[in-house]
Amino acid sequence: MRYLLTFFFCSNFPLLALDKVTSSKSIFVHYMPWYASKSFSGQWGWHWTMGHFKPDNLGTEGKRELASHYTPLIGAYDSHDPDLLECQVLLMKFSGIRGVIIDWYGTENFRDYSTIHRNSLNLIKHIKKAGLNFAICYEDQSVKHMINGGKIKKDQELSYAKKEFQWMEKNFFADPAYLKIKEKPILLIFGPQHFKKDQWTHITSSLSNKPQLFTLPHLKDQINGAGEFGWPPVHGGKNITSKVWRQYLQSLYSRSKKNASAIASVFPQFHDIYQQAGVHKSYGYLDPQGGKTFDQTLEMALQSNSELIQIATWNDYGEGTMIEPTKEFAYRYLERLQRLFLNDKTFSYGPNDLRSPVNLYQLRKHYSGNKKITAQLNRASKSLFDSKIEEANKIMLRYIPAIHKTN
Repeated sequence: MRYLLTFFFCSNFPLLALDKVTSSKSIFVHYMPWYASKSFSGQWGWHWTMGHFKPDNLGTEGKRELASHYTPLIGAYDSHDPDLLECQVLLMKFSGIRGVIIDWYGTENFRDYSTIHRNSLNLIKHIKKAGLNFAICYEDQSVKHMINGGKIKKDQELSYAKKEFQWMEKNFFADPAYLKIKEKPILLIFGPQHFKKDQWTHITSSLSNKPQLFTLPHLKDQINGAGEFGWPPVHGGKNITSKVWRQYLQSLYSRSKKNASAIASVFPQFHDIYQQAGVHKSYGYLDPQGGKTFDQTLEMALQSNSELIQIATWNDYGEGTMIEPTKEFAYRYLERLQRLFLNDKTFSYGPNDLRSPVNLYQLRKHYSGNKKITAQLNRASKSLFDSKIEEANKIMLRYIPAIHKTN
């Protein structure tokens, strides 16, 4: 019950402010919809355990044993939980984030792909409720895994991919909330890691609303006419210095000046747990520098020619790139984003407003099953989505347990 103390807590991190932010740039976050918790889904999902860690085990300070060096501020959560999705999209809205790029593995019932798909659809409903936009990052490695797992045959790979792209065209690209640049829907490909060159032309040939594809920079030549997007440049288990990642980003942005289409990349750090989990060797380490890495990559992105900025990531705990509130960093990164809008009269949110979605989530869990109070919390939720934060806070403050009033 100590989590309810966040009503009284407001962190103050030393944050740098940019002189101005280009209004034409849109900030999106890369989102992982793959977490499952025991309290909501009946068992802990792989992304909290990685087949090694045991979240039911609590440390001396009550910290769960998770497949991450970090812990969400609200605790380990479930991506199918509407209370969680409500909290996250409100945090995004109050931070100045304009949309979400969803990591997506297709619709097939293989591994956890169909669960990720279900969670993505639920997330999109909340994204639209908050007035945000969305786009998809397609993991074509999913096809390779389905072939290796006997789900589909090798000679079915192109027809399968065409079917998935047709599904995206009908259900994602046609959505008014889907992100478009120059009237074309954008689609990120994380890689590509399976299909190559002419295969992509075949996959997209039947689409009437063809997307603009974006790949990782070193794989750009695998798709004709593709743009590129940056990612934390870790490799070989190395400690990536600021000089290395600066050169990586400078190279990306210099190519975009020569009419190459690029999505700018912002990241806070990279600190994976794969080696400790026994999954495989670590990809490497990229130091947060006490928040300076995020500040500096953000400044570079804002100064670039890119119209779109992708923050990598909102919530990849396994790789330690999350910017959502954590027990380690609190609201550091979201407060930093808010600072971009200090001189924007249309942006009315401040640091204290970021606490309200978290408070709502915690109250929903604390009073779960209490229909009367839940009805009042639904009123508070509506007020938050309507940006009537003071009104929402007045409702929520009624339900702080009396035991905490003495703290």
